[in-house]
Amino acid sequence: MPSATTSAAQRTVDPRRYFENVAADGDVPKHDPVCLYLETTNRCNLLCTTCPRTYEELEPPADMSWELFCSIVDQIPRLERAVLHGVGEPMLVKQLPRMVRYLKDRGTYVLFNTNGTVLNEKNGRALIAAGLDELRVSFDASNAQSYLAIRGKNYFNRILKNVKAFRELQEREGHVRPRVSAWLTGLRETIEELPDFVRVAAETGVKEVYLQRLVFFKENAIGLARPDQALYEQLSREEAVHIDRATALARSLGITFSASGGASEPGVSLKRQAKDHDEGSPWALCRRPWTVMYFTANGRALPCCIAPFSQRGYENYTLGDATQQTLRAIWTGPAYRAFRHALKSDHPPQACASCGLRWSL
Repeated sequence: MPSATTSAAQRTVDPRRYFENVAADGDVPKHDPVCLYLETTNRCNLLCTTCPRTYEELEPPADMSWELFCSIVDQIPRLERAVLHGVGEPMLVKQLPRMVRYLKDRGTYVLFNTNGTVLNEKNGRALIAAGLDELRVSFDASNAQSYLAIRGKNYFNRILKNVKAFRELQEREGHVRPRVSAWLTGLRETIEELPDFVRVAAETGVKEVYLQRLVFFKENAIGLARPDQALYEQLSREEAVHIDRATALARSLGITFSASGGASEPGVSLKRQAKDHDEGSPWALCRRPWTVMYFTANGRALPCCIAPFSQRGYENYTLGDATQQTLRAIWTGPAYRAFRHALKSDHPPQACASCGLRWSL
């Protein structure tokens, strides 16, 4: 890992495009990870029908300890980007603002996804004071009935109230950060609500709306995380109309809107039947194993944030343990090398087989 004296000029990877502008030219990268995903907790107060933790315990319930958090972060002094979420709700973690501040003091760009249920004034002010760069709120519905069906609890109106109050606080006091965006998982079940979703987001004061791809199990599907609910490269003409309407409405309201991948890859939408480097190998352009490290609340190293949602059982793609190994040992170790090697082949890891570049998690 680099020393703390590494100059900014030596940083060669743009953190906004970290998925794609690094060459996958070896099984061991010459550089350190650009981004860390730190699962600050695997606890959650919702029961989402698109999340595996609703249906089975992936790991023992835990919040990432302050000691483990610091141990991981301190091993990458020049970390560009940190994402403080995994399969849980990060705002349940009391030390979250402290974690944000610790990273911001090191010059790291910090963001996380939240369900917004505990975004009260006290918590919101703490995140503003900590310097959080980006707050992504998973609304996942345009009305209370759909929200209950998808997220498992009737918190829709609370979330709208919380987000609107937070945005009003920001506007009233002139806080530019964090950037607040609203997110909807693309489901066949709710695609017709997309224009209403844009309108709801606008009413809460949010200026950015994203429709993200559904991650699903191909076999033994859970809840609504099923192949038949996925829209990417399966969008019908009738369904595309809803995206067109949402796009037009967002433009009229002065809102940024993107459908699938827009937060990390501008210009790619669900409607575009885009092909990767090899149309038979959608995983071919992925650079996550060369740019990203993901750690669960218990310290388990996984290849990316999508892995927990794409194959049951973490044992299938565990790459190391931060409680037992250094990040250098994990990053350059045999498990990571084998994973990268397989990703460049015609026989990728099972969790990657139907994945690829165009995700926006």
